Amino acid sequence: MVGGDYIERNYEAAAVEGRVVQIAFQGSPKATVDFRRIMLKRLTHTGSTLRARSVADKGAIARAVETNVLPLLASGRVRPVMDSTFPLRKAADAHARMETSAHIARLC
Repeated sequence: MVGGDYIERNYEAAAVEGRVVQIAFQGSPKATVDFRRIMLKRLTHTGSTLRARSVADKGAIARAVETNVLPLLASGRVRPVMDSTFPLRKAADAHARMETSAHIARLC
């Protein structure tokens, strides 16, 4: 979701034959990209946004998530993996950890 300079980092982090899905931009929507990484790893980079979709499309997506994703979360088959947690009083420490890019927070 970050965009800009992070696009190259996403390509580097992606697995061989992986997919990078762009759903938003917190940084710039523009980037200079070395396409060799895409070619060598056989990556697919695609994008989507809800903003331009109709209310009916958004409703169908919400129903599909409710039917297909929420049961996986409720059963524990899909769960977030967090490498660390911090109490609110240690928010600065949590932010410092994120700035190192050593943290993980992905669904598995």
